[in-house]
Amino acid sequence: SIYSPIAATWASGGNMGTARATIGGAGTQTSGLVFGGTPALTATEEYGGSSWTSGGNMNTGRGYIAGCGTQTAALGFGGYTTAPNLQGQALTEEYDGSSWTVGGTLNTSRYGAAGAGTQTAGLAFGGYNNGLPPGNVTNATEEYNGSSWTTSPGTMGTARYELAGAGLQTAAIAALGYKYGSPLRTTATEEYDGSSWTAGGNANTERSSLKGGGIQTSMLVFGGRVPAAVTTATEAYNGTSWSNQPNLATARNRMGAASNTPSSSTGLCVGGQTPSNTAATEEFNIPVETKNLSTS
Repeated sequence: SIYSPIAATWASGGNMGTARATIGGAGTQTSGLVFGGTPALTATEEYGGSSWTSGGNMNTGRGYIAGCGTQTAALGFGGYTTAPNLQGQALTEEYDGSSWTVGGTLNTSRYGAAGAGTQTAGLAFGGYNNGLPPGNVTNATEEYNGSSWTTSPGTMGTARYELAGAGLQTAAIAALGYKYGSPLRTTATEEYDGSSWTAGGNANTERSSLKGGGIQTSMLVFGGRVPAAVTTATEAYNGTSWSNQPNLATARNRMGAASNTPSSSTGLCVGGQTPSNTAATEEFNIPVETKNLSTS
C-alpha cells in the first residue's frame, strides 16, 4: 500500500451578504462568524461551511474590531465607531448565537487589537489607542472572565496593531503587525502563557493588516499588507518556526477570519480590501493522508 499526501489548498467558499473590511471574526471554518466593519457597521453574518446567513446586529457598529470565541458564544471588543476621529473604543459585546448584549469595558481603549480565547476566558492584546499614526500603539494585554476585563502584568515585547492573534487565554500567540518605527511592520511572534509573553520564531514575510487562526503550537496566518501592496502570502507556525503555505487566490488585507480553528490545517478568510471591499470567502485545508490502493 502507498500513502500519498494531498497538497494544502485554498478554495472558494460562499460570498458574504455584505462586502466589508476591518471585520471581527470568531468560530471555525464550518461554523464561522463575522461582525462589524467600516464604516461603523453593525451587521453580523454566520457561516455554515458553504453559505452565509444574517445574524443579530451589534448594539454599536464599529470597524477594526477584535473578536474571539465561537459562533454561538462570541466576544467582540474594541474598534472605532467613526472616521476620521479614529478614537479607540473600550466597548465589549457578547453574542449568544442570535443577539448581542453589552459586556464589561476594556481598561485600555483600542482599535486594531487581536483576540484569543473564549467568551468567558478571552484575551485582548495590542492595538492603537487613538488619533492618527504614529501615535499610541500599545503592548497592553487584558483578560476577560465573562463579565469584566483585568489588565495583565504581561505586556508584549513589541507594541503593535493590526496583528494576528489566536489560541487560548493561557496559551495565546501574537504574530506580525504594524509597530511604527523602522521597519514599519514586523515579523515578530510572541507567545503568552497566562501571565507573560516570550519571543517565538519570526515569520518569513513582514506584513500588517493580516488575520489568522489556530492555537499557539499550530497557527495559520494569511493576507495583509506588505510595504507596496496587499499580499496573498500564507504561513503556518508549528510552535517554533514558520513555513510558507499555498497563497490565497485573492490578495487582500483587513479581512475577517475564523479565529477558533483547532490547528493550522484549516482556515477561513472572509472579506477585506483588495483594495476595494470584497465579500469573497476562501477556505484553507490540509487534508489527511489518503491511502492509494495501487501497488507497484
